[in-house]
Amino acid sequence: MTEITLYNRNREYIPRIAAVHDMCGYGKCSLTAAIPILSAAGCDVCPVPTALFSAHTRYKVFTMEDTTDMLGAYLDAWGKEGVDLDGVYSGFLGSPDQVAIIQRLYREYPKALRFVDPVMGDAGEMYPTYTAELCEAMGALVDGADLLMPNLTEASILTGTDYPGQDVPDAQVRAIIGRLFDLGAKNVVLKGIDHDDGRIRNFVANREAGLGSMTECVHEKLPFMCHGTGDAFASAMIGGLMTGLDLAAAARLAGEFVHNAMEQTRFQPHYEERGVSFELSLGELTNLVD
Repeated sequence: MTEITLYNRNREYIPRIAAVHDMCGYGKCSLTAAIPILSAAGCDVCPVPTALFSAHTRYKVFTMEDTTDMLGAYLDAWGKEGVDLDGVYSGFLGSPDQVAIIQRLYREYPKALRFVDPVMGDAGEMYPTYTAELCEAMGALVDGADLLMPNLTEASILTGTDYPGQDVPDAQVRAIIGRLFDLGAKNVVLKGIDHDDGRIRNFVANREAGLGSMTECVHEKLPFMCHGTGDAFASAMIGGLMTGLDLAAAARLAGEFVHNAMEQTRFQPHYEERGVSFELSLGELTNLVD
């Protein structure tokens, strides 16, 4: 059973989430996904930009500006203004030093939920701007994470094990999640298990309830891919949680949201490179707080 609620929503209160992600000018990922998706779920999204990209790193040509040097003063200003937070949502990082920035947020906002999407790679490969040092630093965010949302590539990096491919049996899923629990994660969503049967599976588990209570969320696998689906899933999952949904319900919501957004994407010109078109699906989240 993963009917565990992380946030009890007061309908008269708008929760505030710090989104510690990069900003891409093109490609619909990271902050350009987190801001609208979480906003649709009735959240106040406060960006902490970890890098500025012309487009995400799956494009052949992109520029990147590391923002690490500005973030200390950025958060100092928040402190002077008395900014409060209900959650810290971290994703793509521009340098190992930015882990300390996130840990600072944890110290200064100890009551904020910790949502970690350890964006490091996919399909067995690290993203081009990531290094072994950055991946190791990212691992420090696992301990104490209220929700950790890796794909199989990222789970392998975090646990120091070989990438097993996308088709892994349930017993191996439990073993992977167990290792993530051992690293300190409180709740885990392991994403993207694919048995080549036309379905995609995400598994949800709570450390206290144990691996025997793991929940499988199954969705139709569409016959094409879109960039940005991981960020859309994580943002929708957090949005669902912040409306008061339990873990399993939020994971199902996020999977359906991504599926429906992908359906919209295929009608867009050059959809292969456009990024997932989630705009017309945002009402699925807004309906939860109407």
